[in-house]
Amino acid sequence: MTTRIEELYLEAEADIRNNNFQEAFQKYESILCDDPGYAPAHNSMGWIYKSQFENHEKAERHFRAAIKSDPFYPHPYFHLATVMMDMDRFKELEEHLEHCQEVYTIDKSWVHDRFGMMYEMTCDYANAIKSYQQAILSTMNNDKIKEYQADIERCKIKVDITGNSKRWKWFRKN
Repeated sequence: MTTRIEELYLEAEADIRNNNFQEAFQKYESILCDDPGYAPAHNSMGWIYKSQFENHEKAERHFRAAIKSDPFYPHPYFHLATVMMDMDRFKELEEHLEHCQEVYTIDKSWVHDRFGMMYEMTCDYANAIKSYQQAILSTMNNDKIKEYQADIERCKIKVDITGNSKRWKWFRKN
């Protein structure tokens, strides 16, 4: 049996799929007025703030509220990592991903993939490749394995172009 809040949340999610962001936003606000600790609504509000308004500060606030409300709800961890990556907050991202490894509801191949992306963005191709290899070892999904193999090949090309990747650290700020 679903509650009225769960029904309203599902309606808002349908609104998102139909690009009715204003209606979804209003429904999420209504949910959070009734239940300020409803993690899925915080997560979705954060997603709207990030994707529709490019307001990383409000998005992050909602993602953190979702995590605080339900530490095992995986979705806000994914979105918070994206915010940190978008803002080149790599030290915080590293700490966040290390924490994600301890959350049993989070797909560990995703964590290794994000480590790989972080290392690749900072031109640390050796660690990026190692992380993508760990992602391969952590998944049972053949399509994901192909994606991670492509990530490894991309890093190898970058190593060939840059020679010694340590010289290219200036390319991205930490």
